[in-house]
Amino acid sequence: MLRAADVGVGDEVVVPAFGNAEVAEAVVLAGALPVFADIDPVTYCLDAAAVEAVVTARTAAVVVVHRFGRFADITRLHGVGQRHGLLVLEQGESEVPYDEIAQRRQRAAYLDSKLKGVMTPDGGDGHTYQQYVVRVPGNGRPDRDAFARAVRARGVDCKVPVKTPVHRLPEFRRCVSLPETERAADETLALPVDAALTKRDMQRIVSACNALGGLLQPAV
Repeated sequence: MLRAADVGVGDEVVVPAFGNAEVAEAVVLAGALPVFADIDPVTYCLDAAAVEAVVTARTAAVVVVHRFGRFADITRLHGVGQRHGLLVLEQGESEVPYDEIAQRRQRAAYLDSKLKGVMTPDGGDGHTYQQYVVRVPGNGRPDRDAFARAVRARGVDCKVPVKTPVHRLPEFRRCVSLPETERAADETLALPVDAALTKRDMQRIVSACNALGGLLQPAV
């Protein structure tokens, strides 16, 4: 899509650093320079104000990635594009099968009501819960990693959704200030929310997580 729009050498393309490197790699393959902007801490997608702050005369496009089943504020992002004459492209993650969405939302609502000591996700704007991502606040210690190890030891399959932001990778290393991206990379953890999970599975997830409340400060 970038090549079709004649985006290439000499152009800059604004992309998120919270996620995998594929988007930045695509920008490089088109001959342009990826420029990283910070994310909205609620949606984990590009923040419109952060995008506008990094726009220069060389900026040609913005690539918006919808994350974890939650949509970016595409209206505001298109507004930035219109003000600066930029192409705004959207990329979604793999879709949750339509017949599973209601079940995932039901399981997410159960976790929302039962989990303690973690920050549960905001379910607004049609969240499909491709991943159920909580935050385990650091409080100066690697609480998220200790929490993940302990939860796995109790038989719950959890994963760190973004281990290393793209701007920290050697091939894309940038000296930029992305505080929300850094915080999300350090604190986020994806818990199971698949439609195949039984009520007993859900109870085990809650029990395993809540048993570790001593690792954390209470969520506020």
